[in-house]
Parts: sequence; C-alpha cells; structure tokens
Amino acid sequence: MSTVEVKRSMSPEDIADVTTLLDESTEADGRPALSDHLRLDLESGGGEGFAGLLLCEPGETTPHAYAQLSDSNESVTLEIVVHPDHRSNSQALVSELLDSALGLVAAGGGGRVDWWVAEPTSSDIALAESAGMHLDRTLLQMRRPLPAPGNVEVKTRSFVPGSDENAWLAVNNRAFAGHGEQGGWSLETLRQRQAEPWFSPNGFRVHERDGRMAAFCWTKIHPPVTDGDETLGEIYVIAVDPDFHGAGLGKQLTLAGLEYLAQQNIPTALLYVDAENVTAVTMYEQLGFKTHSTNAAFTMNVSTAKKDPSQ
Repeated sequence: MSTVEVKRSMSPEDIADVTTLLDESTEADGRPALSDHLRLDLESGGGEGFAGLLLCEPGETTPHAYAQLSDSNESVTLEIVVHPDHRSNSQALVSELLDSALGLVAAGGGGRVDWWVAEPTSSDIALAESAGMHLDRTLLQMRRPLPAPGNVEVKTRSFVPGSDENAWLAVNNRAFAGHGEQGGWSLETLRQRQAEPWFSPNGFRVHERDGRMAAFCWTKIHPPVTDGDETLGEIYVIAVDPDFHGAGLGKQLTLAGLEYLAQQNIPTALLYVDAENVTAVTMYEQLGFKTHSTNAAFTMNVSTAKKDPSQ
C-alpha cells in the first residue's frame, strides 16, 4: 500500500529519486515537469516553506507521484507530478497528494494556496472543486516562428551582472507588485537564475530612459526536451517600469527579445501570459503569436482545520 512521506528538506538521495520521476515525466509529456521556481527549490534541498510529498510503495525509491509546496509572493505554490507508469490511477494519487498538501498548509497556519496544473482535465477540475478550490488564473503559452517581422526602434543593451541587479529588482518588483510568481523577488532569487546554465547576459536586453532602467526583456533558450524536438527560445520575463507605461516599450522590448533569439538561429519563440491580460494578449497576437497550450491555477484560502499528515 502506498504512503505519503513528507519531507521539509531533501537529502541528495531524495533529490535523485524525485528527479528520476521528473525526468521520466518530462520525457513522456514533452514539457518540464516542474516550474523553474519549484525545481530550484528542490535542487537546493528545500528552504523556508518548502515541503516535498513523496507517494511511494514500500521498498521502492522512485515515487509513483510527487507534490511540492514552495513559498511564492504572498501565497504557496503547489504542483503535483504523477509517474507515467502510474497514470491509470492518476486521479486517486493526485487526490491523496492534494489532500495531504492542503493539510500541511492548514497545520502551518493556513493561507492562500495556488495549485498549478498543466492542460487541466475534467478530472483535475473536479478534484479542485471537491477540495474547495476555484479557478483563479489561466496562463497561456503562446508561440510564433522566427524571425519575426518588425524593427526594434529603441536602443537596448546587455544586462551587466554585478551592476544591474538592484536596478532590475526595483523595476521587476514595481511592475509585478502582487504577482504570485514574478513579484517580490529578492537578490537571492535573481542570483539563483543567474547561476542557471541557460543564463546569458546578452539575452537579457535592457532599455534605459532618463538615466534609469525603464524596461527589459529577459530571454531563455530551451534545449530539446526529447529527441526530435526543436530548440525553443522564450521571452522569459518582460516588463516596463510603471513610470514609463504608455510609451510602447512593451512591444519594442518584445521585438528586441525576438531579434536576439532569431540571431541565435532559434526557429520558434514562446512566452507565457495571463489570459485575463487582454492588452498583452492582443499585442502578442498582433506580433504573430498563437496560443499553444494552457496552465491553470486553482486557488483557495486554507483554514487551520486540517490535520498535519506529517505528525
């Protein structure tokens, strides 16, 4: 009989076991099994607010399913991954991990939980509703072929590590105030990303105006996930300081990012945008982007009524 093992910190052996599950899920699905934020938390062994929930059979090391809780900006993010070999029982496994995860949050004093699901099914929606969660956000992944038409009409430069961090954090946190994943970044959060093998200062385009950082477009190159996949270039984070809204910098910095990716011989660009951000979605559609897939966040404010399953 499977059991849920709760880990507030992860040993190297734990990380290796979970990574096996994640790698095999990524291979099966053609997309990363965890978001960047949660993967970095896992690889570091877990930090404040972290919990890894491993659902295993006795005597087995690779979990059948895995859930992770990680602190985000004013909320807790939850993601659940089921091993491809055990998806015939997926609904039961997800239900067990979802209930256990919400119990942990309740035992820790409660608070807002965002459960992110890639391409949610009717079963996912039913599980969320039975747990008392509601659909809060829909995130579109949009793609377009490269190169893109249009000229970059503003001057940009490369990000300068060791010099630009504080100015960038100020712009990012003003632009994404209250945003669950991108808001409230610290210098440590930024440096984690800078330590990633994909980080390139040249792919991090910065625009200055009136002696200040006014806007930026940070790109990321994804190697093929499986054999036969193409390399993808992502508009990873793009923002305009609120003081410079209305000057058309969002479109210009998007074009700057696409131009950089095309120069790297990347055939396809992608980006993520909230479906409710009609202004941004419309701009991206005008630039030739089309919706490729969707992620959904199911949300609830957890009370302290549930029992901590780790006790």
